[in-house]
Amino acid sequence: MMKGVLTYMHRDFIRWFRYRVGVVSVLVLPAAWLLFVGLALPVQFTGNYLDFITPGILVMTILTAGISSGSLLMFDKLLGFLNKFLAMPVPRESILVSKILFISVRGIIQITIILVLAVLIGATILNPLQYGIIYLILFLFGVFIAAFSTTVAIYLNDHDSFAAFSAMVTMPLFFTSSALMPYDVMPGWLSTIAHVNPLSFAIDAIRDVAAGNLPLLPIVVIVVLSLFVFGICRHVFRKLTV
Repeated sequence: MMKGVLTYMHRDFIRWFRYRVGVVSVLVLPAAWLLFVGLALPVQFTGNYLDFITPGILVMTILTAGISSGSLLMFDKLLGFLNKFLAMPVPRESILVSKILFISVRGIIQITIILVLAVLIGATILNPLQYGIIYLILFLFGVFIAAFSTTVAIYLNDHDSFAAFSAMVTMPLFFTSSALMPYDVMPGWLSTIAHVNPLSFAIDAIRDVAAGNLPLLPIVVIVVLSLFVFGICRHVFRKLTV
């Protein structure tokens, strides 16, 4: 199975690197948030606002990358590649796992660039262990989002529907999380939503790591969510591709 996963991932990476505009375009929005929001907004309630907003931008980058996981499967389905892959003598789960891992690894590459940019414009430099835990949190969160997105893509039959779904989900999730402001300055209704928003679990965990703490509970929650959603995705994929 692992050979099949690596083969499919290799194919997706070749296609991604050939699409050079796409490689650059996915970094424009998070970089713009860092430069024009992280450096421009007042800092009365957070101290160094760049340090405060950077975890949110990292999670937003992973969210945007993860949502695109569904579009990869969607294109393979519409262009007929998925049926050809299913006919090959490898476990069909290889296709699913490769998409999720490819998107998660691609997201890690993207957040590395964003992290470097954040440090260059004034974000606090952390120690290697802290960065390692942050990468782990973001990878697990990427698996969760990619599995969720892929599950939706399995059900939808056209790219326009999936694009509408992506637009409907991405920004509302980001703006109702703890990415832009602390809970204590939010309106009550927004604070309630933010506390149960999956993005907030990842964002708060990264902030805890940057503060020198080990956020075991948020990490466990993200692991459980990732395994649960992946289990659903695997079940749906097997059911609808028989």
